[in-house]
Amino acid sequence: MPELSHGRRMLVLAICCMSLLIVSLDNTVLNVALPSLQRELDASTSGLQWTIDAYTLVLASLLMLAGSTADRIGRRRVFMSGLVVFTLGSLLCSLAPDLNWLVVFRMVQAVGGSMLNPVAMSIITNTFTDPRERARAIGVWGAVVGLSMAAGPLVGGLLVDSVGWRSIFWVNLPVGLAALLLTWRFVPESRAPRARRPDPVGQVLVIALFGSLTYAIIEAPHGSWRSTAPFAALALISLLALLRYEPRRPEPLIDLRFFRSAPFSGATVIAVSAFAALGGFLFLSTLYLQNVRGLSAMEAGLWMLPMAVPTFLCAPLSGRLVGSRGPRLPLLVAGGAMTVSGLLFALFEAETSNATLLLGYVLFGVGFGFVNAPITNTAVSGMPLSQAGVASAVASTSRQLGQTLGVAVLGAVLAAGVSASSYASYADTFVSASRPGWWVLAACGAVVLTLGVVTTGVWARGTAERAARRLEGERLSRRAGVDA
Repeated sequence: MPELSHGRRMLVLAICCMSLLIVSLDNTVLNVALPSLQRELDASTSGLQWTIDAYTLVLASLLMLAGSTADRIGRRRVFMSGLVVFTLGSLLCSLAPDLNWLVVFRMVQAVGGSMLNPVAMSIITNTFTDPRERARAIGVWGAVVGLSMAAGPLVGGLLVDSVGWRSIFWVNLPVGLAALLLTWRFVPESRAPRARRPDPVGQVLVIALFGSLTYAIIEAPHGSWRSTAPFAALALISLLALLRYEPRRPEPLIDLRFFRSAPFSGATVIAVSAFAALGGFLFLSTLYLQNVRGLSAMEAGLWMLPMAVPTFLCAPLSGRLVGSRGPRLPLLVAGGAMTVSGLLFALFEAETSNATLLLGYVLFGVGFGFVNAPITNTAVSGMPLSQAGVASAVASTSRQLGQTLGVAVLGAVLAAGVSASSYASYADTFVSASRPGWWVLAACGAVVLTLGVVTTGVWARGTAERAARRLEGERLSRRAGVDA
């Protein structure tokens, strides 16, 4: 990639941030619209789960494929393709005649979204070659995620109350088209010197694993074991096949040798746990505020601000702490705050009092604000530079998988609890039916707290260094064999 002027680099960063904003905003805005969508399309709880999970599931399945494809055929080309598909998917979502078509069009959106965020990060990394400039650029990138968390509920509430739920997808159209034109005009093409080879078998196994597991969890409360057991079995078979097949490939889709590093393994589980908590938290809170308290979408968006604002404010503080003191302290704060938030709802029914509800939201916002920065840092800790991008991609996939499972599990718990109380109204049974879900959320926080201690110490760093030496040694040996 040619050396760009400072102004041109800032413009490339802004274009990449535009793509991140529409992808991040899309999910937070949609959560606020769920009750309105439920009424208009006569959707069940599982139907609402699929409107969220169809997107995050496809995204999680295709992130690593999109990243490696961009390295091979050109990052600018793949990024522009992603903008076209995502914008088209948003238009189709706004026109969906029923819930089934909305789920299908959300999957189209996700195919485009998978080509945006990981590829945009690669473009930023290759545009900002100076380490300090790159760190500042990634800081701006992270702030956009916090901005989407803070603005999403308000934007969604305003649009749903004034125009309707379909309008939340219209926002993506002008931004997507503007980003497409600016990318075509100002973003230079770039490729990796040596791209990873495709792994179609591994990709199919990942899709089968994620898809069948999510289906089994979401549909379990609504069907018999005979209808869900085959999907659970398929998930298990896909997992076992991955564990057997991937180590045999010289360049696998998922390099299982990474998991010899305790920080990497810890970051993967932390990402799944933290984002499962986020997905479940947003899902339960939105339904409670509108379907139980009877608030409008705009009022529910305002109630979500005590969670969103601390997330926005704590994210840069967490990044600075990671840079100066390492990932342990941010992870301890994150795990502790998320655990206490879950316990407030599980033990004390925080929903029943405005004060405890507000406190629970603030604590969760603080916890989630602190958790995101150390995930990537811990995932790539000690990894050789040649493998850092792949390790980061696995961490990104873990985030999306976590959010998928969070909505699936907590939605299934809620559906089971509501259906068990057939003689009471939905509003009357919601708090008691959702209590096991809050216990799950508290457990996710406890996992973040525990792994924050275990995977950031001297022993953990030693495992990362040993894994890095073996990975780099094996890579150099393969290259020497090719050269010979």
